[in-house]
Amino acid sequence: MNIIVHRDNLDRALGIVERVTAKNAALPILSNILLRAENGHLFLSATNLEIGVTAVIGAKTEKEGRIAVPGRILSDLVRASKTDTVSLMTNQNTLDVKAGEYKTSILCFDAGEYPIIPKLDGGTVVNIPIHSFQSLLAVVADSISNSDARPELAGALFRTEKNSITLAATDSFRLVEKNSPHTEDSKVSVIIPRSAVMELLRITTGLSGDVVLRIASNQIAVSHPEFELVSRLIDGKYPDYQKVIPDRSLSRVLVDKEELMSAIRIAALFSSSVSDVKIECNDAALLVSARNASRGEGQASTKANLKGDTFEISLNHHYVMDGLKIIPTKNVVIEYTGKGSPFVLRPDDGDTLVYLVMPLRG
Repeated sequence: MNIIVHRDNLDRALGIVERVTAKNAALPILSNILLRAENGHLFLSATNLEIGVTAVIGAKTEKEGRIAVPGRILSDLVRASKTDTVSLMTNQNTLDVKAGEYKTSILCFDAGEYPIIPKLDGGTVVNIPIHSFQSLLAVVADSISNSDARPELAGALFRTEKNSITLAATDSFRLVEKNSPHTEDSKVSVIIPRSAVMELLRITTGLSGDVVLRIASNQIAVSHPEFELVSRLIDGKYPDYQKVIPDRSLSRVLVDKEELMSAIRIAALFSSSVSDVKIECNDAALLVSARNASRGEGQASTKANLKGDTFEISLNHHYVMDGLKIIPTKNVVIEYTGKGSPFVLRPDDGDTLVYLVMPLRG
């Protein structure tokens, strides 16, 4: 392999794939990135055996070839260089890198030892504008369970029906669902692992155009002209979460989102070990308060437009803030659905996003 690439393009591509490399002492090859020069392009691939990511950039190619290079070393080297172009040339199992005044030789692995990242064929294909896809991912990311105790909750439900795409996630303490219009007539329902959701959210930032999702053989491939990510899917049946979403409320409150977030931040300074804050609402205002035996107590209020009964409820302030963070409108609609029932947040513009938080007992 003997190629010249633009330094900024190489840095961006390394940023896409390097985080997927595994720090696995038993399989040191997984800490490497596979470089493949072919047809005027450089393909960079990494895998941790659960997720595989490939990025592609243009290259001036004098000789095609491939090699597995330590990802961290190459990334740090390219990031440290200040030149416009980087030259990469293989010499048996070493990669010679020249970037301006920098000249290095990196000991590498034989590309033949690198695990094969599967290429999906057939299955169900879904095309989505990348901004819509990223918006869906951003909504569900925080609500996916971090625990593997219930494997089906350690991922986001991705469901397509006629004219709509839905993403949903729950960790049993909060739940979120978001629908997006869709012009295709495909029908699929799968669970995408949390790790894949987080990588896709990171990788798609700043990109434009469409992404193509291909679902086959219990795997998903997400493709774009600049990258492709392949991940396993989670086996199992996702809970029938829609039964939890209340179809009525006792109270509806319209409040300014930023004012409510500020009030919660103040009260949260005095929350207990369970991160509790109490939210009370009457005809004039919404009051957020907390009390801590070792720190004291704090409260803050904001104007509120209440329709229905007055109420009070104790909630985990982290979960409420995560929900407010994804509400895209200036004002937020709060729905109180009864003692022991979910606390509901919605945008005030009729958006299909709905976010639920279960109340704290006592």
